[in-house]
Amino acid sequence: MAKIHIILATYNGEMYLRRQLDSILQSYEDFCLHIFDDGSTDETPDILNEYQTMCPNRIKVQFNAQNLGCTRNFLNGLKTVYDGLQAESASEVSGKPTGRDYFMFCDQDDIWYPEKLSITQKAMRKLEKKYGSDTPLLVFTDAVVTDANGEEIAPSFIEQNKLNPYAVSMARILTENKCIGCTSMMNEELVQLLTQVPEQARYHDWWMALLATSFGRMSYLNRQTLSYCQHGNNVVGVQKFTSYVKQRLLTLKKQKEMLLATQQQAAEFLAIYGEVLNEEKAKVIKSFATLSEQSFMNRRINVLRYGFFKTGLVRNIGLLLII
Repeated sequence: MAKIHIILATYNGEMYLRRQLDSILQSYEDFCLHIFDDGSTDETPDILNEYQTMCPNRIKVQFNAQNLGCTRNFLNGLKTVYDGLQAESASEVSGKPTGRDYFMFCDQDDIWYPEKLSITQKAMRKLEKKYGSDTPLLVFTDAVVTDANGEEIAPSFIEQNKLNPYAVSMARILTENKCIGCTSMMNEELVQLLTQVPEQARYHDWWMALLATSFGRMSYLNRQTLSYCQHGNNVVGVQKFTSYVKQRLLTLKKQKEMLLATQQQAAEFLAIYGEVLNEEKAKVIKSFATLSEQSFMNRRINVLRYGFFKTGLVRNIGLLLII
């Protein structure tokens, strides 16, 4: 029987953590919640120990020896869980059925809907049937945006941010992250590709989306499966699209720095996986990773040649202005 392994990264999350843990525990699916605390100094460790004592078969807590930061905490947690499962499998009696495992990311301050696991797993199994269970796969969904009190701000994260979740070619994902990490599910074949925790990954979900589009498939399910809590402490927040445009027009220098960071992410991805990527995909990634080293004209030619586009005209005009 398939088991779902949920990777929850925590850091000073006492204000919202209990309601999130309670919402996850509503599910009747077979899951294990693996929590990695990144050095919290508030009441978070006490809350985690309380819930682990209450649900020892479903909740496993680890406390990092040093602060890793959000992205590396998630990816290190995912790799730690997968490696642990592989070690357990290797020690089992030969021929014992193990079933398939799936993996999900989880933020500390959202509220999961009771059907979240079953809906996403069903979509994953459809993908496996379509592309084969040996294909690296990632499924992600939409989310309702709420304030800190749980009041709805927007019915759709995707619409609020004017994203096209169906444009998920590798070139598009190199340029813009479409994956909402806290809604995603990954199969074993995808997670096993995480051979090392990168230093330059901008976000954990973005890195896994790069893996999915480079070696397998990534698919969007148009369903809201959780309430995404928007508050002042979010690592990645939501804003009105008009505010997004205004901010970027006023901070072009910062946007150039962010584009450079995205290129550095691609360069590290190529350094790690270049030898196992097919030649054409490696060529595309190298072109994106080296944009800043190319001439004014070649940068723009390669954007058009390979389709390094974001969602919408406004974003792409901005991209062409800063590259």
